[in-house]
Amino acid sequence: MQEFRESLLILITTPIYIIVIGGEILYSYFKQRHLYSTKGVLANIYLSALNFTLDIVLRGVCLWVLNYFFQFKFFEIENVIAYWAVLLLAEDFTYYWLHRIDHYCRFFWAVHVTHHSSEEFNLTVGFRSSVFQPLYRFIYFIPLALMGFKGIDIMFMYAATQIFGILVHTQTIKKLGFLEYIIVTPSHHRVHHGSNIQYLDKNMGMLLIIWDKLFGTFQAEDDKDPVKYGLTKNIGTYNPFNMVFHEWREIFNDLKKQTSFKNKLMYVFGPPGWSHDGSTKTSTQLRQELHQNK
Repeated sequence: MQEFRESLLILITTPIYIIVIGGEILYSYFKQRHLYSTKGVLANIYLSALNFTLDIVLRGVCLWVLNYFFQFKFFEIENVIAYWAVLLLAEDFTYYWLHRIDHYCRFFWAVHVTHHSSEEFNLTVGFRSSVFQPLYRFIYFIPLALMGFKGIDIMFMYAATQIFGILVHTQTIKKLGFLEYIIVTPSHHRVHHGSNIQYLDKNMGMLLIIWDKLFGTFQAEDDKDPVKYGLTKNIGTYNPFNMVFHEWREIFNDLKKQTSFKNKLMYVFGPPGWSHDGSTKTSTQLRQELHQNK
């Protein structure tokens, strides 16, 4: 059943991806928007392939873990419509926290940063995956198994919402009216990929924007502050090894500093940008300085 569902997803989404990406490439070419580069697209394909391979290798383990916890479920939703509706909301809520921790804990940011390292923003960036995320992503879905959702259904729902998450990586769609208040739109996700100080670590949702509004991570796109894509300090390379491991190398360099053990732990598990001497700043500190200087 799981194989059939995934095959159906692939069968449906492949032509959609081909059409929309091809359309955006043509739009970019004829409008001279320069949204795509050959090196950028190849980098996105490379990172996606690494992530997909690891995901396939670990899929059996993930399914086993989720099914193990499923046997201890607290309750079960018998109505089919309610089952899938609640799973959609619960999975999206769970993903929000996974994504937020990826941004606020440097250990996990070192994994996720590859997705943000592109200075371009186009539909292929949606495939620019956090390579090692399959190693721990399923842990966040264990509460869903305890809520009575089957492992194969959890994994299917994640795959289905990922389709939407890929399609919001575009500059060609402007704001979407009332939908801006409900779902994660391309405008919201452009903000998420911005290196502008006010945009850092904002709009973490995959499908619904309500979680960001509830938990204080929402930021609307500001026409007066055009989005600058990439990192606050861009890596400036398409080297296959560096794209995956550059932040781990920076962590290792910080651990060599002559400072306390507590500070060393902060360099690994604290927020990205934290430093014991103020030489680098977190997104929160940068925003505080920005507001103070206004």
